[in-house]
Amino acid sequence: MTMRLELVPIAVTDVDAAIAFYRDVVGFMLDHDVSPGNGMRVVQLTPPGSACSIAFGVGMGSGGPVSNLHLVVDDVEAERAALVGRGLAVSEVQDMGGVLYAFFADPDGNTWALQEIRVTSLES
Repeated sequence: MTMRLELVPIAVTDVDAAIAFYRDVVGFMLDHDVSPGNGMRVVQLTPPGSACSIAFGVGMGSGGPVSNLHLVVDDVEAERAALVGRGLAVSEVQDMGGVLYAFFADPDGNTWALQEIRVTSLES
């Protein structure tokens, strides 16, 4: 089994200004800017050469325990089954615009997402 911590959500107040700052000022690469529905918008940027990205947007939550820490996996169904097999409560797999997710929480309320990325290009 392989799991990699590759995404850290951060809170921002203006999504477009944050994209301009991280992409144009800091030099991060814009990986995704998608709107999977329900008013949600997810932006992901990666520092050059990094295996870990940041994410922010609309509808992602903020404050309190850390939420939506992502473990990027090759096969979300297989990883979910392995965790369920060890007694962990994990949500059913959800398809959010070509990206598959399954969710769980630790005993302290920190939430995690298993993420299988099938979308590889920006969509308008």
